[in-house]
Amino acid sequence: MAKVIMVQGTMSNAGKSLLAAGLCRIFQQDGYRVAPFKSQNMALNSFITTEGLEMGRAQVMQAEAAGMTPMVCMNPILLKPTTHTGSQVIVNGEVLGNMSAREYFAYKVKLIPEIKKAFRKLEEYADIIVIEGAGSPAEINLKQNDIVNMGLAEMVDAPVLLVGDIDRGGVFAQLLGTLMLLTERERERVKGLIINKFRGDRSLLDSGIEMLEERGKTPVIGVVPYMELSLEDEDSLTERFDKKQEGLIDIAVIRYPRISNFTDFNVFEQLPEVTVRYVTSVGELRHPNMIFLPGSKNTMGDLKWMRQNGLEAAVRKLAEDVPVFGICGGYQMLGCEISDPDKVEEGGSVRGMELLPVNTVLQKEKKRCQAEGVIEKLDGLFGVISGCGFKGYEIHMGETTFTEETSAKKERRVVCSADKNVYGTYVHGLFDQGNVAGLIVQALAKREGIQIENGVFEDYRTWKEKQYDKLADTLRKYLNMEEIYGMLREARLE
Repeated sequence: MAKVIMVQGTMSNAGKSLLAAGLCRIFQQDGYRVAPFKSQNMALNSFITTEGLEMGRAQVMQAEAAGMTPMVCMNPILLKPTTHTGSQVIVNGEVLGNMSAREYFAYKVKLIPEIKKAFRKLEEYADIIVIEGAGSPAEINLKQNDIVNMGLAEMVDAPVLLVGDIDRGGVFAQLLGTLMLLTERERERVKGLIINKFRGDRSLLDSGIEMLEERGKTPVIGVVPYMELSLEDEDSLTERFDKKQEGLIDIAVIRYPRISNFTDFNVFEQLPEVTVRYVTSVGELRHPNMIFLPGSKNTMGDLKWMRQNGLEAAVRKLAEDVPVFGICGGYQMLGCEISDPDKVEEGGSVRGMELLPVNTVLQKEKKRCQAEGVIEKLDGLFGVISGCGFKGYEIHMGETTFTEETSAKKERRVVCSADKNVYGTYVHGLFDQGNVAGLIVQALAKREGIQIENGVFEDYRTWKEKQYDKLADTLRKYLNMEEIYGMLREARLE
């Protein structure tokens, strides 16, 4: 059996995903085969494995930190919200169907055998498994038949690290209140507390920590500082949408209500010359150097949302002068028509933005595959990325075809308009490899007469590896790793 340790949080966005990734990296650096696991993830950012199966991107990020190929058994259940009260339920990488929150709450106990099966499979590959919880283990209205926090810890006999976010205030109440709401058996599983995202003089916490340990009867094993890292986070509460960078090149990403896979733009956010802004109104859009239309979990609904609030008209007008690039659902929106005969989304059909000569028919069967190749010859400003290699994946419910006059171009991975700088693709991760993102930024800078000093951009995958090492170095410094290894040695002794 693999040794296990679990990271739970006092709330969503307490930093569980990054701390789990950092532990994965540390164990990997120390010579262990290590893998991440999260039984149930709720996210609109997803990934396609080599087998064509769908999983949450947070576990992909953690697998990268662990030096492992992402496998769907790392995240056997993925919930992709489709409405405020319902989600598409994906089990072992395959779509099970759409359920309301109440329906899923009643159904989830039937998925316990699938969770156990996925965990056992992962044990075949790992010496240590780092498990991430979801939300808070103290949500007393949701604790019945829990499969992702203390219920899962009990299933796999995992010691638990409980993380609180001091940056959002009330960290002592978070940690102590959570412990008080757990049962005695659950409290015994919590072997250490972590105060996360701290800024300031560590000594100012001493009296609070002393009282916390006394009342909670659990040691504080680390105070982790706020880290400036650009790794993927939980998309439901991401801070990325609120970031205000200052760069020479201004890129606007349309943030519709059901935005998905916005990880496509992470590569641009790590470039100091670039500002990436997520916009929801015409006033916020202004006049950027480039516009992205990202993926969507409800393409027709999000297109109607753009139409109603004026963003569609604004983008169409700016497209006369500003490059526009649509990815997945955004690519479908840029076409002439989206039809939905099988009522995959809303049924009927809707006129597209008419900026690309394509039509899309939504289909019940989701296309899931990895994609690798070379970008064909492109016209316009981004002709500079012609011939660049890419490695990514496709995940969409729809078939997109060219209008008759361009039917010979059916197999192109990146589509471009003949008379405008408008582009579209189904490939997520298109910009991550080599210097594709750098060439796009250079083309934008040249067009605006802006001089970029360096002009050579680091490969995004290489840059991410450095981020994982930085994360691990920080955690080694501020966590008591000796105690954490002690928890692993005591875990699962039977």
